[in-house]
Amino acid sequence: MKLSPLALSLITAISVSACHSVPNHSAPTVDEPPTKPIHQPSQHLITHTLDNGLTVIIKPDTRAPIVMTQIWYDVGSSDEPVGKGGMSHFLEHMMFKDAKGISSHDYQRLISHFGGDINAFTSSEYTAYYESLPANQYPLALQIEANRMTNLILTPEEVATEKEVIKEERRLRTDDNPMAKAYEEFLAAALPDSPLGRPVIGSMADIDGLSLDDLQAWYDKWYAPNNATLVMVGDIDADEAMIWVKKYFGHLKPASLPKRTRPTHATHRGYQQLTSHQSVQVPSLIMGFNVPTLGSGDAKQAHALSLLADIADGGLSARFEHRLIRQMQLLNSVSISYDMLSKGDGLFMISATPRDGVTLADAEAAIMTVLSEIYEGQISDQELARARTGLLSSLTFSADSIDNQAITLGSLASLGLPLDTLDRLPKDLDTIKKSDIQTTGKAYLTQDNLTTMYVLPKAAP
Repeated sequence: MKLSPLALSLITAISVSACHSVPNHSAPTVDEPPTKPIHQPSQHLITHTLDNGLTVIIKPDTRAPIVMTQIWYDVGSSDEPVGKGGMSHFLEHMMFKDAKGISSHDYQRLISHFGGDINAFTSSEYTAYYESLPANQYPLALQIEANRMTNLILTPEEVATEKEVIKEERRLRTDDNPMAKAYEEFLAAALPDSPLGRPVIGSMADIDGLSLDDLQAWYDKWYAPNNATLVMVGDIDADEAMIWVKKYFGHLKPASLPKRTRPTHATHRGYQQLTSHQSVQVPSLIMGFNVPTLGSGDAKQAHALSLLADIADGGLSARFEHRLIRQMQLLNSVSISYDMLSKGDGLFMISATPRDGVTLADAEAAIMTVLSEIYEGQISDQELARARTGLLSSLTFSADSIDNQAITLGSLASLGLPLDTLDRLPKDLDTIKKSDIQTTGKAYLTQDNLTTMYVLPKAAP
């Protein structure tokens, strides 16, 4: 299959430039200077806002001749109306279809021609697209993203075809995955009044009901420069990059965006216990407490919950491992999941599988006992120091990757959090006292704020 006209022009222009001896493209010239002053809220970080509202974040990292380009749209499944679930994810798929001057077959060909990578992901809070390319080819990513931000072409045939692809994706990832099905049921129960309780991919009925008109309206509503953040991390000159950004994105028109509120959900609604029979071999337990995050506006509580999670589940010396697995010998496995980086309220999740002969009710009671031992009893200096070190070590490890650096910056921007949030984390964690951890634990990790699901094997037919 032949490349479309825009694809040919892209690949020709980029290839010619790549033949020169200089490591980067020669930047185009523009008549006007940057519209707003560049500032650095974090070390080696440059931010800029175009006149049309596009936020640009650039972080030079010269350890490898690669640039990761990501564009984050501030829209996800939490913005979707009831009955139209999965629109953001569906549109993510459609963004790889035809756009003005480029066909659906060209995206991968263009990027792979230079040994790069292209993909996308959708969450409840944002939709992001990315390209990883050699440092002297990154303008290709900018041209692709600027073009499909406003020039996507949706057709009934492509929508119908992709709908079947997405339905199959849902079957594989959720409907035919027992624990994924149970987790979807759990979220709906734990977050009944929140859009965060609905699946990102949408229900099968929602997917079936989505039309071309739905997707076109969603695209027109949210895909605009003033609802996007462009992140570039790698071997890049910021001044030159801004000229390329202005060339490709500067003429795009902003949209009139609706006002939105941060997702919130009620806490302390009373204890809920659910049972889900699935095609599993062994019983398992899912527990979730409704808690705040950094996006909820209480940083101290979010940091305290993160430290408490590490004290309970931060390795072989942590409370859960020591008490529940080795000492009491009640569980085969147990883990905590808590993400303080969220646009609104979140969940403090615990998953566990009991040993043979241990009921899920006994496992749940033991977990609650150990949690209460943390916030009602004593936290040692060593435990607090280890928890701080563990959180900061994971942060340092993630910062070593260009991909992860870009994802961190993009998610912070999309969630409305300061870009130096993680830079400040060492000092912020140092301010959290044992009493803060215990006060927060007492406030939120209680039975009247808990939803529990017992996942049991289906009875034999």
